[in-house]
Amino acid sequence: MTQNFNQEQLSRIIEMAWEDRTPFEAIQQNYGLSEAGVIRLMRQELTAGSFRRWRQRVAGRVTKHASLRSDGVLRAYCPTQYKHRN
Repeated sequence: MTQNFNQEQLSRIIEMAWEDRTPFEAIQQNYGLSEAGVIRLMRQELTAGSFRRWRQRVAGRVTKHASLRSDGVLRAYCPTQYKHRN
């Protein structure tokens, strides 16, 4: 089900899915996974407990859906969130 994602891509998709301000649409744009695809991937890659916590966290979260966000939210991430490689 991982659509030939390498470990770095899987890690980034999971990270984006956990981020409060990254909408599912951003994951789809970057990796071609719909919300349902992200849910399947998370179910496959996370432990059962972690998956349940993630689902509780994102269920009904307005910021996870671009169409539900207020007009004032113009970005999907905080500029300081990305890890810098040295």
